[in-house]
Amino acid sequence: MSTVIEDRPVADAPVMSARPALRVPITLGVLGVIALLAFGLGSDSGMDSTFNLSFRTDVVQLPDLVVPTKGTCLVLSLLCLGIAAYSYFLATRLRKTPMWLTALYGVAWVFAFLVWAIEGKSTSLVDLLQGSLLLAVPIAFGAFGGVFCERSGVVNIAIEGQLLAGAFAAAVVASVTDSVYLGLLAAPVAGWLLGLLLALFTVKYAVNQIIVGVVLNVLAVGLTSFLFAAVLKPNAETLNTPPLLQPIAIPVLSKIPVLGPVLFRQTIIVYAMYVMVVVLTLALFRTRWGLRVRAVGEHPEAADTVGIQVNRTRWRNVMWGSATAGFGGAFFTVGYIGAFGPEMSGGKGYIALAAMILGRWTPIGSLGAALLFGFATKLVSALSVLGTPVPSQFLQMLPYLLTIFAVAGFVGRVRGPAAAGVPYLKG
Repeated sequence: MSTVIEDRPVADAPVMSARPALRVPITLGVLGVIALLAFGLGSDSGMDSTFNLSFRTDVVQLPDLVVPTKGTCLVLSLLCLGIAAYSYFLATRLRKTPMWLTALYGVAWVFAFLVWAIEGKSTSLVDLLQGSLLLAVPIAFGAFGGVFCERSGVVNIAIEGQLLAGAFAAAVVASVTDSVYLGLLAAPVAGWLLGLLLALFTVKYAVNQIIVGVVLNVLAVGLTSFLFAAVLKPNAETLNTPPLLQPIAIPVLSKIPVLGPVLFRQTIIVYAMYVMVVVLTLALFRTRWGLRVRAVGEHPEAADTVGIQVNRTRWRNVMWGSATAGFGGAFFTVGYIGAFGPEMSGGKGYIALAAMILGRWTPIGSLGAALLFGFATKLVSALSVLGTPVPSQFLQMLPYLLTIFAVAGFVGRVRGPAAAGVPYLKG
């Protein structure tokens, strides 16, 4: 006995209505209300905030920017609320908030906070931006290293250890040879060595990538701390006094007001960051090599069927990514502080991971997120010196709170490379 199945028109099928994504509008709205209540209504109507726009040594001297604290905070907080409302409008129509609009919101909110925090005082805007760029360097290189690895399917939790190893190697080699450039060359080698262990256990032996990364971080912290106490500290004059990188002013460009000192009066490691973000972006998204790497990270089985050697690609990318993170670690010793100290990376490797996720596994996005975290770190030191009404405990938490809010509020559920964290066992 046959059963007759009646065909139902497609129009009669139940239609699942898509729900609007309200995470971003709600986050923007909450932060906008905070800005209005704390900065706009919480400031003194008779006070001004002053921003210095030039260094004393600049050829072109710009006048200070003096703004009324209360009026500026009110205008900026209302602008933030307007953007939040528009973001909600877009979400109800199942459209995403444009990145440029989110960036405009961030600038307005941060500037409102700055105006409120320095009420009745003055600060150098150029120094704040310049310091933010410097402090973003190790985070950016760590994030680039993470992009190298995860785009090929390997999660690199060991960025923290690679930064620390690079800082240690740069300090020792630069001290012994009295050459800061040899120190810069030693840093990626140290990161490469940790990457060798990461690739060996995760790619060849298919050990859990998260566990291996955490173990390598502990290894780097323990080994460098032991060597510092046993070797570097007793011989600090010969092994832990590296020369510092000196700023190199780009002719003409360095004389541009505001942007010149910030972007074009930097050390070679900052210029290397500019080059790296361009080269890595073009390599990943405009070359055959980048297509193969992304194929391995998304669908290794399909990549294997067309002749791409999956595990060899992962080996190479892990090594390149680890060396890149190690190079970023040199910033701590030869680019900023001038000596190695135990655990001096201070969690920047984990922030680099957050920057990579916030940047959606792209070099340009990762650099933007690194600049955001660098700004937060520089802001802490600037406001501490000024003696602002913000509690010091909150200032110390600011970079890490920003990491949480940025990833949870603005990123939410994002899909990285599909095969990231999954070992590939052929056959």
